Amino acid sequence: MREAFRKFAHQAAVAVGSSPAFLIALAAVLTWIATGPLFGYSDSWQLVINTGTTIVTFLMVFLIQATQNRDSAAIHLKLDELLRAITKARTGLVGLENLPDKELEELQNEFAALQEKYAARLKAGLDKHHDRNGAKRRQ
Repeated sequence: MREAFRKFAHQAAVAVGSSPAFLIALAAVLTWIATGPLFGYSDSWQLVINTGTTIVTFLMVFLIQATQNRDSAAIHLKLDELLRAITKARTGLVGLENLPDKELEELQNEFAALQEKYAARLKAGLDKHHDRNGAKRRQ
């Protein structure tokens, strides 16, 4: 059942994310708008679009979440494999998504500090060889 749902969710996400699906939805909304005068913009007329969009939204949340979960898992596996393959990489970062929020925040701060340090070194290196306007200095 799980594999059948995965295939269905994937196919549904591809289909619903297509331009023909958008055009169908747009046509439905335009048809609904066009029928407004015919039904006197009644409560029933409004209920049709509200009910329809609510049902579609409710079902799409589950399909989107299912495909997002699968994509996220695949990306994590690919990144984990890259971490394992690169000798200088910290393999302790494999499975990082399972860490508590506090530890993730500490790592974010560490990487932000590394980025600032790298940016400062890069700027210092560029300043040696470029003037203020970014043009190369003659040496």
